[in-house]
Amino acid sequence: MSPEEQKREHRLQLLEDHIGQSLRDSEASGELRAAPSYGRPLHFGDGYAETPDALKMPMKILKDAGYAPPEVELMREIAALQAALDASPDMESMKTQQQRLSEMRQQLALRLEKLRSSGSL
Repeated sequence: MSPEEQKREHRLQLLEDHIGQSLRDSEASGELRAAPSYGRPLHFGDGYAETPDALKMPMKILKDAGYAPPEVELMREIAALQAALDASPDMESMKTQQQRLSEMRQQLALRLEKLRSSGSL
């Protein structure tokens, strides 16, 4: 192992040790149990659960790089339209929006199925 790799490995180990100690301290103080979401699954609302397993890591890499694939953008649009529908009292415009929402969900399902079957982005 080169000296650079050894330094990197050492830094990562120090970081892991620090994170582990912080978690132990938080658990000992009761801070973790006091969190409102303690013991419940986290819901990120970012489409991760809807993403096929084979594509989760590539999508995360793209997200971390600041790039959102078309499927992720479509998920965001669907969430925004659903929120608008939930808040809208106008029944006439709701029908049009519900139709659009249905079309968007179908488009997303087709895109994800195509990705799932092809196994590529």
